[in-house]
Amino acid sequence: MAELSDKEMVNFSPLMKRFTFNAFMVSGFTPISPGSRLDFFIHRPEGMKGYMLNLTLKGAGVIRHAKGEFHCVADEMLLFPPGVLHHYGRAKESPAWDHLWIYFIPRPYWIDWLHWDRTEGNIGRMQLTRSADSQQVANQFKDVIRWNAASEPLSEAMAMNTLERIILELFQRQPTSNHHNRDPRIQTVCHYLNEHLAEDVRIEDLARMTFLSSSRLTHIFRKEMGNTIFGWRESQRISRACDLLQQTQLSITQIARAVGYEDPLYFSRIFSQHRHLSPREYRKKFERIPLF
Repeated sequence: MAELSDKEMVNFSPLMKRFTFNAFMVSGFTPISPGSRLDFFIHRPEGMKGYMLNLTLKGAGVIRHAKGEFHCVADEMLLFPPGVLHHYGRAKESPAWDHLWIYFIPRPYWIDWLHWDRTEGNIGRMQLTRSADSQQVANQFKDVIRWNAASEPLSEAMAMNTLERIILELFQRQPTSNHHNRDPRIQTVCHYLNEHLAEDVRIEDLARMTFLSSSRLTHIFRKEMGNTIFGWRESQRISRACDLLQQTQLSITQIARAVGYEDPLYFSRIFSQHRHLSPREYRKKFERIPLF
């Protein structure tokens, strides 16, 4: 199929033409710049009957939910489940918020794949860490849009097939949720560590929690997660620090302590090992988008 240009894809914004969401799937591309026709907030207090996937391509959006709000930035995926508040728009000081989206009613066997590890206000969040991953997902979104626009035989089936692939590949990126057969004791440990990221936790305490010996827990955890307990916790701490650097004005020292590092120099060194940027350099990538 011939590719659609960004200009052509704008026609698929639900705000640019009449759309019905009484279909199994609707998809589009919404580029927003200050003062443009599309530059206003969507507000659906009761959410929608289906799910909504959203991929930010450029700029930042602000997503409001029952307990607060957060900013989504380039290469970030969002998943809105049914019945969850939709209240979002371009972040006030961002020069743009260009995003691709797909609204869909899932096939019954998809439901188990629509659980993401990280949620905020019941909205799934996932940052695609490599530009190649983001480009691949964006191309798949565009394929869905193209098939939705086509009048060829089986075009709807092709669109649904592409969407299923997107859902599966995103689910595979969920380190905790994507293995239904994962040992529930390891899930308990992961959940506890995420809830107590800034605290000192001993393996002996985790072992007692799961009724395992320390050595047995260490062995099972590494087999299930592909990392040591403290190595996995460290990656979660760095991920949380990235959020704080993007979305708050906290100092590096405050962020370090918020994720469990008393020494900000040590935190900076660990952060750089994971992200190949210092915390300050990482924050500069987002400093053109004020957070308040």
